[in-house]
Amino acid sequence: MKEYYLAAGLFLCMGMFSCALKAAEHEKKMDSSGSATEEALVVWKDYSMGRILFNDKAPQSEGSRIYHQLIPDAEAYIRRQACDVLHTLYHGPSDHITPVHHLYYTLKDTDGISAKSGDNGEISIFYSTRHIEKSFKNNDKSKVYFETRGILLHELTHAYQLKPQGIGSYEKNRVFWAFIEGMADAVRIANGGFHGEADRPKGGNYMDGYRYAGYFFVWLRDNKDPEFLRKFNRSTLEVIPWSFDGAIKYVLGEQYDVDKLWNEYQAAVGDKKSCD
Repeated sequence: MKEYYLAAGLFLCMGMFSCALKAAEHEKKMDSSGSATEEALVVWKDYSMGRILFNDKAPQSEGSRIYHQLIPDAEAYIRRQACDVLHTLYHGPSDHITPVHHLYYTLKDTDGISAKSGDNGEISIFYSTRHIEKSFKNNDKSKVYFETRGILLHELTHAYQLKPQGIGSYEKNRVFWAFIEGMADAVRIANGGFHGEADRPKGGNYMDGYRYAGYFFVWLRDNKDPEFLRKFNRSTLEVIPWSFDGAIKYVLGEQYDVDKLWNEYQAAVGDKKSCD
C-alpha cells in the first residue's frame, strides 16, 4: 500500500507540474508582446503591490468560460501585469509610489468593458464577461487575450499611477482627466497593449486623453527622453499646481512648450504638415 500511495503521489505531483507548465507555455504563446519582462519581474519581485483578490460573479457565462480557458491563474496573471505597469511608471520600489493594499478584480455579467474604482489603497476593477463574449465572436482566442491584457494594463495603471495636485479632481478638471487617461493608455501602448500605428487615432489633441495623449507621451519617450513616462508620472509630486506645460518643462527643460511639441509630434507622424 505504501508503494501504491508513493506512486500515486508521484503521478499527482507530475500531473500538477505538467498543468503548471502547460499553463505557463499557453500564456507565453498567447502573449507575443513580452508580458512581464524579466527585468520588471526582477526589480519588483519583493515589492508589496497589494493582495490581489479575484472573484468571478458570472461563473455560468460564456465570457467566464473563455476567460478561465485563456487565463488559468487570474491572480498570478494580474500580478505579472502589475509588475510591467509599475516598471513603466517608476524606476524602482524606493520611488514614491501610490500604495495598493487590496486589489479586488471581478468578472461581472454587465454592460460596459472595464473600470477601476476605489482609493486609499482599496482598489476594485471589474471586467465585463459580455465584452469578452463580443471579443470572441470570431472564435479568435488570441484577440481576446490581447484585448484582455491591454484593458488590464490600462486599469492597473489607474491603481498605481500618481495624480495631479492643486487642480481639482478627475470629475471636475479636464486637465486632470486627460493626464490620468492619457497615462493609462501610454502604459498600455508602451507594453504592447495596442496594435501600434493601426490603433493610433489621427489628429485630435493631447487634451482628448486616452490614445490621443497616450501615443503622444510614448512618442516623447521615444524621441525626447527614454525616461519620459516615469518622470512625467513623477511630475505630479513636483509641479503644483500641475499643468501639462509645467510638467513638460519639469521633465524636458524650460525651453520646451507642450503645444509646440504636440505640433512637432503631429508633423512627425504625418497628421499635419510641418511649419518649418
